[in-house]
Amino acid sequence: MPATDLSLLIEAAEKAGEIANRYHGPDAKRWDKPDGAGPVTEADLEVDAFLSSFLQEARPDYGWLSEESEDNDARQAKSQVFIVDPIDGTRSFAEGSRSWAHSLAISTDGVISAAAVFLPQLDLMFAAAKDHGTTLNGAPVVVSGEAEIAAASVLTARPAMDPKHWKNGQIPAFTREYRPSLAYRLASVAQGRFDAMLTLRPSWEWDIAAGDLLIREAGGHCTDRTGEVLRFNNPTPKLNGVLAANHQLHQELLANLNPEGPGLAPL
Repeated sequence: MPATDLSLLIEAAEKAGEIANRYHGPDAKRWDKPDGAGPVTEADLEVDAFLSSFLQEARPDYGWLSEESEDNDARQAKSQVFIVDPIDGTRSFAEGSRSWAHSLAISTDGVISAAAVFLPQLDLMFAAAKDHGTTLNGAPVVVSGEAEIAAASVLTARPAMDPKHWKNGQIPAFTREYRPSLAYRLASVAQGRFDAMLTLRPSWEWDIAAGDLLIREAGGHCTDRTGEVLRFNNPTPKLNGVLAANHQLHQELLANLNPEGPGLAPL
């Protein structure tokens, strides 16, 4: 059941936080992944090893997909799959920032059914189970009701503000904000702290999976950059960008995006 799975994810996220907090980010050993895939630290690897063992021991019949684990085809045959980012916002972690997160989700037949996003340095636990709503530290949260683009605060990276990504080169007059962790951006929109989240880059499933359910269970709408519903546990675990907001603001932003706009470099 989703509630049982959610309890498992919350427990795993809390334990992951204890592990990560043993490290002072700037002092952690760090490597660059091949092909410009970004940095990884010894904390990422230790958290990943813990989560892989803890979660798969609890649910041995579930598949596994993690940023820091070698992928294989076995998960494709599974109905339920863990989708995990051991530390989302590794660059921030390595720089000593506090706004990194553990992002844990379970996909059931391609749809996220349980999710937890935990920021141990900020003591923020976002959680959701299908048809049970979204909570922050146990209290229910909902997306904002802001429907006017000009009054909206949108979490997005600076490259998304290039006119080529917008119809007729006209960038809507929203207020741009930024957080380095994609999971935290989605959670912040689910909380109602910000009105929308947008990334136009090809996005890894592990960065998005938990946040997708947080948004939907908080009453919002979460799709790819073209408005297509997100599906998970794909053979190549990438999504065509992400747009999340309440339903009306989502439609307003989508209507202003250039559907033929060029993609950006992978995350």
